[in-house]
Amino acid sequence: MIKVTYRLTRSDVLGIFFYTGKVVLWMGGLMLIPAVTALVFGEWPSLFDFLIGSSLSFCVGFIFLLIGRPSQRGLTWMLGFTVAAFSWLVLMFLAAVPYYLSGHWGAFVDALFDVMSGFTTTGVVLVQDLDHIPNSINMWRHILTYLGGQGMVVLALTVLSKGLPGAFKLYVGEAKDERLMPSVGQTARAIWFISVVWLIVGTVALWLSGLAIGLKPVRAFLHGLWIFMGAWSTGGFAPQSQNIMYYHSFLLEAVTVPIMIAGSFNFGLHFAIWTGKRSEIYRNLETRVFFVTLSLFTLVGFLSTVTAGVYSDALSLARRIVYQFISAQTTTGFSNIFPQQFVYHWPTVVLLAMTLAMLFGGSASSTAGGFKGVRVGVVAKAIRMEVRKLMAPESAVIVEKVHMGQDSPLEDRNVKVAALIILLYIVIFTIGTVAGVAYGYPLPMAIFEAGSVTGNVGLSSGLTSPLMPWPLKILYILMMWMARLEFMSVFVFFAILWRFGRR
Repeated sequence: MIKVTYRLTRSDVLGIFFYTGKVVLWMGGLMLIPAVTALVFGEWPSLFDFLIGSSLSFCVGFIFLLIGRPSQRGLTWMLGFTVAAFSWLVLMFLAAVPYYLSGHWGAFVDALFDVMSGFTTTGVVLVQDLDHIPNSINMWRHILTYLGGQGMVVLALTVLSKGLPGAFKLYVGEAKDERLMPSVGQTARAIWFISVVWLIVGTVALWLSGLAIGLKPVRAFLHGLWIFMGAWSTGGFAPQSQNIMYYHSFLLEAVTVPIMIAGSFNFGLHFAIWTGKRSEIYRNLETRVFFVTLSLFTLVGFLSTVTAGVYSDALSLARRIVYQFISAQTTTGFSNIFPQQFVYHWPTVVLLAMTLAMLFGGSASSTAGGFKGVRVGVVAKAIRMEVRKLMAPESAVIVEKVHMGQDSPLEDRNVKVAALIILLYIVIFTIGTVAGVAYGYPLPMAIFEAGSVTGNVGLSSGLTSPLMPWPLKILYILMMWMARLEFMSVFVFFAILWRFGRR
């Protein structure tokens, strides 16, 4: 056996700071958007909060660039994964500064929690008095979740990838591997083009919905924009504490459903449809898995809730069960019921079905979280292939194919990777559940919350609040971060820290 040793050189460390510095500079620029919002609405304290945060981000970014320099070995897989994980941590601390200065977060860890919840498109929050926060803060919350869905590094790549060899490694480090165009820069720009087109169409539709239910034009526009950002990014942030239930509008709920579903689909599928390959909608493995599992989970919810007599009429039943399960499996986190109803009014079997839906999640290389449909499909096909082998003659050659844009034979390495990632999700879900129970929360509540955090969903049983113990807040931050980056970037980052510490 040959032992392979990966040496961490000084050039590698400087490269991590250099590439992270470029991404951090974007944070400074992005904070000017809520700063302008504060200026427009005369929110002067918030204006200064964002100017302080922006200035700090620019300072940190330039310091990183001064300290660092491009690695002599180029942007290797190790550096690409490390930069992706490290950038998210640095951005979390910088983005939390305006939050904390606003006074709507009781502790800095609460501000960090909400930023990571936004970046990872999770949607659980610790903000206090959400119904009365400034428009600029709400703008920042939703920008974070919108950009987090596409990926902060992907945003930077739209500009940085020109002349940046190995940029694809940064892209993969952020849990995306779909190459829509010949270069990663073109792929990143294609992703943003798709997202911006949806942003315009979705915001207009939700703005008109807001006008239809009686919101004033400016407020309807802002709420439409923010709700779209939460739906498309499958992030679940909403401008009011009662989430989508605040509006009491079937029309608005109906408009958010296709946006949530579209946001949970692979960007490659969007690109295929955009370029005329509409048959991919029903041929794609992930869409098949999504609709089959969603139908099964929703059916369980229907039958169990009807049996328990929770709702008195069919419309209320359909409106709440269907909406919650779509929100759960797309990992959006929008809700039209009170959080406590999940635990105290719905049957336990429905709670478990929703937890599974949250863990299964949407598509790979999308804004959604969870195991991802492709991994569930790959493992299911692997099981079917093994059963067919046992039933077939020994001389028979059994082949399973996976359709993701094109037909590809199912290989052992694909099955191993899919099973490994699913196992890691199950591990952190179990850790989150045990931690919740250890701090005295009921088991159903701990299971549901751990499933929501692990799947980057945002539906809450009421466990997540400013009063929860601070170690649990930190654990949830780590769980959201690891799950959103799908573990490998975080593991590489920790390995780098370990090697650096030993030196």
